Amino acid sequence: MIESGTLTRPDRPALAWRQTKGEGPTIVFLPGYASDMAGSKAQALFEWAAANGVNCLLFDYAGCGASDGAFAEETLETWRDDALAVIAARAPVGPLILIGSSMGGWLMLLVALAIHKRIAGMVGIAAAPDFTDWGYTPEQKAVLARDGRLYEDNPYGPEPTLTTLALWQSGERNRLLDGEIALTCPVHLLHGMADPDVPHFISLRLAEALRSAAVRVTLVKDGDHRLSRPEDIDLLLRTVAAFAGRNDPSW
Repeated sequence: MIESGTLTRPDRPALAWRQTKGEGPTIVFLPGYASDMAGSKAQALFEWAAANGVNCLLFDYAGCGASDGAFAEETLETWRDDALAVIAARAPVGPLILIGSSMGGWLMLLVALAIHKRIAGMVGIAAAPDFTDWGYTPEQKAVLARDGRLYEDNPYGPEPTLTTLALWQSGERNRLLDGEIALTCPVHLLHGMADPDVPHFISLRLAEALRSAAVRVTLVKDGDHRLSRPEDIDLLLRTVAAFAGRNDPSW
């Protein structure tokens, strides 16, 4: 059964969501920066879940996609809270499998730390925790401090990529890679070695930082940042299928 709707809140923008009901843990997809649930990975995951009777929940952050709000007014913390609100409303009980793409991989970790007892597993796709630390040059940080905004060329769309000082500061408050990340669930990190945006060593640093002993890293030698080619999507679906109990995860 497929449903879609809007989560209204008294003090925050309304959030668009889409859900398919089935069995087992609920898969929750967290999109990347300025992305939404209409992306190819999210749609492929949703279609696979619907075809295989697996619970799956997609949503758009405030200021993104079909959700209300202004992108420039949001931060890493508000988007984390958006994810927690949608989960509380649409998947309030039972185990969760979190799938985080790029910035969504950072949010995945923050969400898991907030509700860790419910997390059955996590899959990172070019996960980008702490990108406010390693992803900006000193010159770019100086522009943010001076102007409150930074615009960069966007290789994935016609509009320039905006970073606000508020978002950057929220990221600095939530850095994770310099210490142990107190999560013990199984984790599988997928990363392209030809990723021009998030170096693949970030996934290796994340694997080391996680407390869990059940962590795998799969490097795709010719894979780019999106990992959205047919063979990349197939790798993602096989990885998620293992977590959802559709084949042997072989931990």
